[in-house]
Amino acid sequence: MARGDQPPDLVVAGAYVFSAFTKEWIETDVAVADGRIAGLGQFDGGERIDASGLYLAPGFIDAHMHIESSKLMVDEFVRAVLPHGTTAVVTDPHEIANVLGTDGIHWLLDVCEGLPVEIFVMASSCVPASDFESPRRALTTGDMESILRRSHALGVAEMMNYPGVIAGDEAQLDKLEVKGATHIDGHAPGVRGRALDAYLAAGIRSDHESTTYEEALEKRRKGMWVLIREASNARNLEALVPLVKNFGPDFCAFCTDDREPDFLVREGHINQMARAAVQQGLSAEDAILLSSLHPALYHGLEDSGAIAPGFKADFLLLEGLESFRPLSVFKAGRLVAEGGRALPFPAADVPLWVRHSVRLPSVSPESFTISVSKPRMRVIEIIPGQLLTNCVVRRPHGNGGRALADPENDLAKIAVIERHHATGRIGLGFVEGFGLKRGAFASTVAHDAHNVVVVGMNDHDMALCALRLQAMGGGIVVVADNQVLAELPLAVAGLLSEEPFETVVEKLDAAHLALASLGVEIESPFMTLSFLALSVIPKLKITDRGLVDVDEFALVPLELD
Repeated sequence: MARGDQPPDLVVAGAYVFSAFTKEWIETDVAVADGRIAGLGQFDGGERIDASGLYLAPGFIDAHMHIESSKLMVDEFVRAVLPHGTTAVVTDPHEIANVLGTDGIHWLLDVCEGLPVEIFVMASSCVPASDFESPRRALTTGDMESILRRSHALGVAEMMNYPGVIAGDEAQLDKLEVKGATHIDGHAPGVRGRALDAYLAAGIRSDHESTTYEEALEKRRKGMWVLIREASNARNLEALVPLVKNFGPDFCAFCTDDREPDFLVREGHINQMARAAVQQGLSAEDAILLSSLHPALYHGLEDSGAIAPGFKADFLLLEGLESFRPLSVFKAGRLVAEGGRALPFPAADVPLWVRHSVRLPSVSPESFTISVSKPRMRVIEIIPGQLLTNCVVRRPHGNGGRALADPENDLAKIAVIERHHATGRIGLGFVEGFGLKRGAFASTVAHDAHNVVVVGMNDHDMALCALRLQAMGGGIVVVADNQVLAELPLAVAGLLSEEPFETVVEKLDAAHLALASLGVEIESPFMTLSFLALSVIPKLKITDRGLVDVDEFALVPLELD
């Protein structure tokens, strides 16, 4: 068919075709055979599509993400992102691994097969993310190797325990040498200088945690792939686009990491990043490279990310190079989305065993009592739009030796309750930055061990949140005056909904409105809440074991002299 001896299956005629290798737009025909590009030029026969005046670009690839953060079952995630031009993602399933172990990962991979978005997987390296967190059980190197034996498995997922790697901890270094891995993703927020050299010397080749131009530039200078992230509450695109404008697109790619469903549906997926980058002065050609060929190059997907003979026929048709909203999307040469909607495909089955994952001890208002005897305490301070937090020192507002929340000073209680084995462990502390005036809200989405995380202004509402989450089998909930104001059930591992993405977005919107009525104004409050429990992003975080000073990589007491 490439020689022209036989007619191809499909010819897309007359489009401006993007050459990822020269950054040109070539007015030509594209022939497709057996799901791959047969050639560019004039071809006779086969089904023909007139694409005159349209732009034909490779399908978009997300270089690093977690499907679970969408709160959608895999088929609904695909239905949400496919119309935006995403034809492949590289995912780290460590969220479901923390809740259901390797059984959960293998189930997730099973339901990914045959979907019109190709799901590549990295073997989760940090379950738990650190010893300060409590998953259902830890993943071993043997577990990682079992994942890497699967088709579509690539390498070692983000090594979040960067202090352990830099210190030469043998258990962490062993994970970097598992059999079957092609490469290793990194996670090194704020790591610079000799510490970065040590991290790179261990064989790690990418990072998606840079928040400043200077940090990203140092990492790129030292040979690291900079995966530019635009997540729901970690928006780094604006700060990092100048790196591409000044030094070109090499060793850079786009990723979304953690996007909630409202962001995916309303603004888009990787196409939203391309659109935003062009609005900031990046050329459309470089934006497309960061969205397609470069993720493929980094991950060794040698037949993806370009419109060229032998490459997978994953492509999209665009009217122009501003909105990046596809008119139609093709996967393996087959039309899979058109007019902003995915074409129908079968839904995944959800077995009973993935639903019952919330196991709490007896919880009451007294569970959230914080006794204090010293004049000062450590408080988590939220940094809007970032996963990073600050550690600030405040004087407790109390009564009879008990520290209380203080709405006038934006000081709320925060608790993390171990939910996998009903151990009764509860980490207690304070957080400022939500703007909450009354009530409480909670979630079983709490990176990365996904225990129950609750923030509130009174203990009774906090207790009701926890009890409601247990009754739902997981999800998010908003409570005030001992009444449930809004909720989104996430019965699959306490992470995913079985409902259509439209319904999930509707319920998430209602939860956001309920929080706004209680004074919360920050963007993506539930995503922000979920990352307050992640013990590998500076500076101060909280787990069921207590407060974690991430810079010192140690548990620290709430109180200070």
